[in-house]
Amino acid sequence: MKRGVNIVTTSWIVAGLGIIVSLIGYYLTPSAWGYGILGFGLAHIVLGILNMFRTPARNTR
Repeated sequence: MKRGVNIVTTSWIVAGLGIIVSLIGYYLTPSAWGYGILGFGLAHIVLGILNMFRTPARNTR
């Protein structure tokens, strides 16, 4: 039986939230907070996309 959320689905959620956070940071960019939030969102986009290409560890129970 399969449990939990698919890894690809989780990766899309992380990347999607990264896009939202990046847009918020983009609109705040003249300040230092804006650049920090933008970078945080971009990091989530990159990590979400990289996670899509990773092979999942198999459970050996």
